[in-house]
Amino acid sequence: MSDKVLLVTGASSDVGIKLIREIYSEYGTIYLHYGHMNDSFKQLTDEISGDRNVILLQADFSKEEDVDKMMELIDDNSAMPNNIIHISAPRISIKHFHKEEWDNFQKGWDISVRSVVKLLQHYIPKMSKAKYGRIVFFLTSNTIDKPAKYQASYVTYKYALLGLMKALSVEYIEKGITVNGISPDMMETKFLEDIPDMVVEQNAANSPIGRNINIDEVVPVVKYMLSDNGASMTGQNIGITGGL
Repeated sequence: MSDKVLLVTGASSDVGIKLIREIYSEYGTIYLHYGHMNDSFKQLTDEISGDRNVILLQADFSKEEDVDKMMELIDDNSAMPNNIIHISAPRISIKHFHKEEWDNFQKGWDISVRSVVKLLQHYIPKMSKAKYGRIVFFLTSNTIDKPAKYQASYVTYKYALLGLMKALSVEYIEKGITVNGISPDMMETKFLEDIPDMVVEQNAANSPIGRNINIDEVVPVVKYMLSDNGASMTGQNIGITGGL
């Protein structure tokens, strides 16, 4: 069985579920973090747990103590993560900046930034010792060019992740660790439930390809970043934008 160990944060998201279906067979042990259980995620875990060591980790990343407890549970297991996919983020809301509460900035920072900082500070030293690691951040096309209006908190913490990704890629490539980001444009998933349908439809209409991005178009890029073929690719933020 493979000695590669995968940790996915936000694994119960639509993109997390699709990714895991595609790549789970390459890993001996899989840690799947989720905030809330849903039917699709339960179906997935039932399907893949038969021939893999699949460990479910429920944690509210807005609470620092939940992140600490999750790391304790992982440490109690002998398999330490050496592949990490960070998806966790609060859902996007559309608001004028002057009407956006500070709590939205704080929540995004806690769930998306603080959580992965703590996780990577804990596990990167172990990856460095082993001279191997693959880390992928889910970012956003807002970090590629002109960001969308009325999403100031979302854009802010995604740019923080972009900066973290860039800094870590420089620091750890000599240790055999690659750190990359993927920045898809709008994908029609549950993540957009708090966005008006009109905004989603307008984004599709404005795209040169006439539609929003499919999850299937994102998965192969992540698979490459995690693969042995991606060993020399680091510090890259790959946009999947439909030509926008």
